[in-house]
Amino acid sequence: MGEEFPVKKIMTLAAVLATTVALPVFAQDGLIGIDRLDDRIDDITDDARDDLARGDDSERFSPNGVVQGLRGSAALTASGASGNTDTGELSFAGRLTYGVGDWNHLIGFAGEYGEANGVQNEEEFFAIYEGSRYFNQQLYAFGTGRFEYDGFDTNERDAFLGGGLGYRIVNTSQMAWRVQAGPGVRYIEDQLGNDETEAAGIASSRFFYGINDTVSLTNDTDILSSSADTVVTNDFGVNFKMSDTFSTRISYRTDYSSDPLPGLRSTDNTVGVSLVVGF
Repeated sequence: MGEEFPVKKIMTLAAVLATTVALPVFAQDGLIGIDRLDDRIDDITDDARDDLARGDDSERFSPNGVVQGLRGSAALTASGASGNTDTGELSFAGRLTYGVGDWNHLIGFAGEYGEANGVQNEEEFFAIYEGSRYFNQQLYAFGTGRFEYDGFDTNERDAFLGGGLGYRIVNTSQMAWRVQAGPGVRYIEDQLGNDETEAAGIASSRFFYGINDTVSLTNDTDILSSSADTVVTNDFGVNFKMSDTFSTRISYRTDYSSDPLPGLRSTDNTVGVSLVVGF
């Protein structure tokens, strides 16, 4: 359920070719740039694997069910530099899931703070809650809430609370299709303190078709509509898993906003390629 509702109006996918490289560890690695290269390789590889995982989501075709118990993870990074430029950065994130009976709960959060030469240049915080209740193999109810704060965006605070019903129309290992929709409330506050609370509606569709053991098609659609605007995203992808060491995904994503900012188009189209090779 983590990707059912768009949080950002515009998302971009990059063409990625990544291989995992084991580099020797010596004190001079940081000086000549090997450490930075190694970190960058890890980041790009992780992004590519995340994109492939979205296309191979196991919940597309599986019986509704809840993994019991408590699971979670958290991460924190901090850095600072002084000299020609004084900078400081702090990032943190965490995820917690709890399953009990037919109920499943997810809590996630992330934040970033940064400054340069004593001037703050980044301040973001994001939190989300998702809950679901499964009635049978086809029908489930969901509720979701999110809060986003960005001290440097036009909309300083953006929150949403909603819920509804979901249903699996088709559910086999070759083809799966599930939809969900429901009402909600959206709250927006800009940098000047002007705020607005409005009714909203959310709807999502997840479609999967397996051509054979190595090739599959996916099409994901999300809609968030309120009096302010209507945002629609559609992500069509072709996934290839030739072996455990070779996987790729080609995608075509469309982002639509009924009320874009002045000077911007209402539609953005993005072609993405993610490729992971290991040997």
